[in-house]
Amino acid sequence: MTSILARYRKQLRNTLGDWFPRTTLFLKGEPPINGDTKPGSRKKAEPAQAPKRQAEPKAASKGAKREQSTVQPPTTTPSPTALYGPVFTVKRAQEQRMKMRVEQAVTQGIIQPPSPEQWKMILARAPATRIFAGAGSGKTTTLVLRVVFMLCHLEIPREQLTVISFTKASCEELRAQLKRVLAFWEVPLNEEAARELVRTFHSALAQLARSELRATQWFEQLSTQSKGEDEPDNGMLAGATLNEGQRQLLIQAYENCYREDAGFRRRVHLLLELAAPNEEEPPGAPPLQPFVLNGERQPQPLPDLFYGQASFAETLGLRVGAIKSSQLECSTRDRIFLEAMQQFWRHFGKVLKEQRLITFNTAFAVLTDRLEKKPSRALIARLQPFTHLLIDEFQDISPQIALWLQQVQLRLAEEKAAPSLMAIGDDWQSIYGWRGSSPELFIHFDRWFPGRTPSQMLMLGTNYRSSPAIVADGERILTQVRHKQPKKTQAFRAANELGHGVKVVPQFDIGRQLTSLLGEIEAQRSYAAERERPERCAVMVMSRLNAPLKAINEQLGRQPGVRTCTIHRAKGLQAEVAIVLDDGQPQQPHPLRNALYAASGHFQQSYDDAMADEALRLSYVAVTRGVSRVLWYTRQPRGAAAILAG
Repeated sequence: MTSILARYRKQLRNTLGDWFPRTTLFLKGEPPINGDTKPGSRKKAEPAQAPKRQAEPKAASKGAKREQSTVQPPTTTPSPTALYGPVFTVKRAQEQRMKMRVEQAVTQGIIQPPSPEQWKMILARAPATRIFAGAGSGKTTTLVLRVVFMLCHLEIPREQLTVISFTKASCEELRAQLKRVLAFWEVPLNEEAARELVRTFHSALAQLARSELRATQWFEQLSTQSKGEDEPDNGMLAGATLNEGQRQLLIQAYENCYREDAGFRRRVHLLLELAAPNEEEPPGAPPLQPFVLNGERQPQPLPDLFYGQASFAETLGLRVGAIKSSQLECSTRDRIFLEAMQQFWRHFGKVLKEQRLITFNTAFAVLTDRLEKKPSRALIARLQPFTHLLIDEFQDISPQIALWLQQVQLRLAEEKAAPSLMAIGDDWQSIYGWRGSSPELFIHFDRWFPGRTPSQMLMLGTNYRSSPAIVADGERILTQVRHKQPKKTQAFRAANELGHGVKVVPQFDIGRQLTSLLGEIEAQRSYAAERERPERCAVMVMSRLNAPLKAINEQLGRQPGVRTCTIHRAKGLQAEVAIVLDDGQPQQPHPLRNALYAASGHFQQSYDDAMADEALRLSYVAVTRGVSRVLWYTRQPRGAAAILAG
C-alpha cells in the first residue's frame, strides 16, 4: 500500500510540475525560466533554432543570463529550445551505498580516495553539468567513478550511456580503468561492451554513419584505416598531415576542376601571378607551384591549401558552397582564393563520391541536417546510446560537433528520453583552435546546451601533479589570456626543496648548444631517479615544432625515462622534469580565417585574437606537465617566456 501511495504522489508531483513549471520552481526557490514557452508542457518541443550558416545571426535575448567570464558572452550563439529537464532522481541510500563501496575500493588499492570537490562531480544530479577540471586534477578517476555511479547505483542502462574521450589512446585508458573498477563492483565489462561505452567523437559518428549513410571509409584515414575498422581516431589528429593517397585525390579533383571550369583556371592563374590561360586551346596540366596564403607560414600547393581552409570552414559549421564571398571582409586576393576553393570543393566532393569515401565533416553536416528536419524513426532509435553523454576535453570541440550534439539531444528530449550531458574540460587547456575548436563553447555552455534551469557548474581546482611553484607560474602565463573562465587552482603537493618553478634559459641556439642541452637532460634524469617515488617519465622534452625534437632524437636515441613530443601530444602526460623548447614566434594575422570566424556568427573573438590566447594556453599546457621542475629554453624571451622571465 505504501509503495502504491508513493507512486501516486510521484505521478501527481510530476504532472503538476509539467503543467505549472513556474509555480513549481518558485516553491522550490529555483530561478525562473527565461522565455515564454512552458518547458514541461506536453506540447511537442519545437526544433532547436540553430543559426543558418549564412544568415545574419540574431542577438541574444535581453533576459539571457551572462556567464561569469573575463569578457562579455557573444550575442550570436545558437539559442535552441531547452534540452534538459528535471534533475536525476537520486536517493540518499544510493549515495550512501556508493560511498561505502568506494571506501572499500580505496582500502583494497583499486582507486584513490575522492576529494570533496570530486565527490560533487561523482554524485551530481543536474541533467546538464559543466566541470572545469584543471591540469592534474584527477578527472579521469573521477569520471570513471561517475560512470560507475550511473550504471551501478542509478541503474541507467548501459545501452543509453556513452563516454566521449579525445583520442583512441585516452579511450583505451578509460576502458581499462572502467573494466578494473566495475569488476570490483561485480559488474563485468567485456571488450566489446567497453568499446561501445567509451568512444571518440569520430568513432561515435562512424557508428551512426555506417548505418544511416552506409559510409565505412573515411578520407581522413585513407591509408591508416583497416577494412571494417569501427574506431577512427579524433579527426583533429588524423587529418593534420596529408598522406600520399589523400594528396592524389586532391590533385585529381584539382585537375578535373582546372580542365572543366574556365573561371577556376582564371582564378588559379591570378593567384599564382601567371599569364591568363589561353581559352582557345585545350587546357594543359594545372600549375602546382607553392602558394603563400596570407596567414600561413609555409607555401603549399593550392590543392592542399584549398582542403585545409575548406575543412576549417566546415568545422565552424559553415557550408563551403554557401559562403558569400562578396560579404566577407577580406582582400581581393583572399576573395579570389575563396571563390576558387569553392569551385574546387565541388569537384572534390564528386571525386570522393566516386571512390565511395566521405569526410568526417560531411558526415557531421549530413546527420545534423537529417536530425534538424524530420528524422526517420530508425535514425531516432539509433540515438539511444547518446541519451546520457559524458564528454571529456569538452573545451576542444568545434561548432560543427556542438550543432550535431544539439540536434541529437533535442530529438531525444522530444522523445521524452530525458537526456543528460556532463561536459568535462578546461578552457585554460584549449589548444586546437587552429583546427576549428573553441573554448567559447565551453565558457558559454548554457547558450549552446540550455536546460529549463542553468547548468550546474563545478570546479576541480586541485592540482595533484605539479608543485606549488609550477602551478603559480602556470597561472602567471594565463594573466594575459583575454577570454577565459576565471578560477583559482591550488597544488596538492608540498613544495620540494630541490624543485623549482619555471626557469627561463635565454639566448639558446639548438644548432650550437645541442650538446649542452643533452647534458642537461642527463642531469635532470639523474635527479628524477633519486626521487623517493620516481615518476614513470623522468624528463619530458617538448616543442611546438618537430624540427628541434628530431635533432635531439638523432643524438639522444632511446633513453629510459626520457620522452620527446610536441606540446599538443604531451597533453594529459606528466614527467618529473619538463623541458620546453620554444621561441614564442609571433602569430601572423590570418585575414581569411578572421572573415570565416565572423561569417559563422559563433564567436566573440576574431580568429587572430583567439590564436593569441591559444599560444599562451599552449604554454600553460607545457609548463603544467612538470611535477617538480620546469626548464624553458629560448633564443629570446617572448610571449609566455617573457612573462615568466619578468
